[in-house]
Amino acid sequence: MAEVKEFKLPDLGEGLTEAEVVRWLVEVGEAVAVDQPVVEVETAKAMVEVPCPYGGVVTARYGEEGEELAVGAPLLTVAVGAGTPAPGRGSGSPGPGSGDLAGVVAEAAGADVEAAEAGGAGETSGAVLVGYGTGAPPARRRRVRPASHTPGGAVDGPAPAAAAGPVGGVPSGYGRHAVTPDAAVRQNRSAPAAGPVPVISPLVRRLARQNGVELRTLTGSGPDGLILRADVERAIGAAAAPAEQPAAASAADGEVRIALRGLRGVVADKMSRSRREIPEATCWVDADATELLAARRAMNAAGGPDAPKISLLAVLARICTAALARFPELNARVDTEAREIVRLERLHLGFAAQTDRGLVVPVVRDAHTRGAESLSEELARLTGSARAGTLTPGELTGSTFTLNNYGVFGVDGSTPIINHPEAAMLGVGRIVPKPWVHEGELAVRHVTQLSLTFDHRVCDGGVAGGFLRYVADCVEQPAVLLRGI
Repeated sequence: MAEVKEFKLPDLGEGLTEAEVVRWLVEVGEAVAVDQPVVEVETAKAMVEVPCPYGGVVTARYGEEGEELAVGAPLLTVAVGAGTPAPGRGSGSPGPGSGDLAGVVAEAAGADVEAAEAGGAGETSGAVLVGYGTGAPPARRRRVRPASHTPGGAVDGPAPAAAAGPVGGVPSGYGRHAVTPDAAVRQNRSAPAAGPVPVISPLVRRLARQNGVELRTLTGSGPDGLILRADVERAIGAAAAPAEQPAAASAADGEVRIALRGLRGVVADKMSRSRREIPEATCWVDADATELLAARRAMNAAGGPDAPKISLLAVLARICTAALARFPELNARVDTEAREIVRLERLHLGFAAQTDRGLVVPVVRDAHTRGAESLSEELARLTGSARAGTLTPGELTGSTFTLNNYGVFGVDGSTPIINHPEAAMLGVGRIVPKPWVHEGELAVRHVTQLSLTFDHRVCDGGVAGGFLRYVADCVEQPAVLLRGI
């Protein structure tokens, strides 16, 4: 008998307790290899393909596409070692000597029964347990009558049909998450595969799913029939047109409720914790950024026309790393249980990035080891991944200090909430021409407001003010940076 392993949704990153099933990459009855991606999920922070640590045949899947699963909930079960693809084979292509898939899935179903009975689940003897929903207790698993088997493992007799009527008050059809042994063989060997939906963007898929649009019914307006966001929005508009009046009436009745879930829920929890735990203070200063802009132009001109351009955010990030080298008290966190300040040797610089899915904070690892050009390349890469929703959990966690350029929203200043458990955040407002006294005379200069919000437990105002003043000096006179090189 093949050993059946249950693969549970793993912890995908700090603070994440759930994930939404976006797309299954394997079918029940399909052979999978060790570390083969089996499902694409969307966390509050990124789209992630989850690899399975077992090789064998998939005997059950848990969770519909669009359903949220908690970390630790079952994802799928695998009959380990049976039908595992040989190296170089794709998913669903059993290797030599893999045996009859019917026998494999039949054995897996039997193993589920034995496990449930051994655990005192209270299931009726002779019932075969198939996939159950997230968090449902074993007693709520759907039941079907088992097929009989020959000693060789092949199915003897027809599979139970949906028309056979309900068993134990639950329809006897197998649904989409689990199949009988012979049905698994038919699905894997002879059933025609449905053609892929011509959609590339996970954001388009999510938009369609949230609004109940069936992508297979759409004709894409993109190249080769690719379904674009505009196609989904047109379908949503067409479906919503008749319901416009009721929606207006509902809004007139009172309130609109928006669930704090997904990314918005994670942000809410983290910001609330930051405000509860951290005694924060903010200081700010206006700075003349005219010379900083000129220095950036000179740096890009020196690189030649074909060299990648260094972004203004990268220059500000480089100033941050220099300032934190002088004031390491701010690259820290507070261990509340031990009542200790933990100063960190490595600087992992987070930066706020606004995306269609909300605000995220990608992390530049070991930012203190990078120059302006390297910082610019990494910031551009992470920003692109953030907007595409493809950042990994490792790229979204572990920051030790955050740079927030809220000037892109056209505002001058802010008192941001610290990104817990960090100890500080530097904010940069918009850079705009303003009248400014320069070298004793009134002139029009490019001015920005810099603000530092800091945890008053890790330092006093002298350290925070010194850090901010050094940053402002570097903005006003970039040559100040040369002293530390």
